[in-house]
Amino acid sequence: MTLRGRRRRSVREIPSVDVPFANAARDPSPDPPSDGQRLGEAMRALNVDQRTILALHHLDGRRLDEIAELLKIPVGTVKSRLFTARRALERALASRADR
Repeated sequence: MTLRGRRRRSVREIPSVDVPFANAARDPSPDPPSDGQRLGEAMRALNVDQRTILALHHLDGRRLDEIAELLKIPVGTVKSRLFTARRALERALASRADR
């Protein structure tokens, strides 16, 4: 099967209201942002695929094989997406630290 012959597999989106720290950054306080607020802002900056894979692995505590079965993708793809999502989160956190 060629790459063009494959359909893009669907990804389950996790609404930001379901992520515990997602709304933390909306609190307008004069104090410097807390770690939770910075993390919430950085998570919202990620795309849906990245946010989903990070939430499933780190927040739900699911193993890679469980995520692969849930999203109907190979375990290698889960590993790759998780790696990419972690790097994107690092970049988002670094860009918010510069502010």
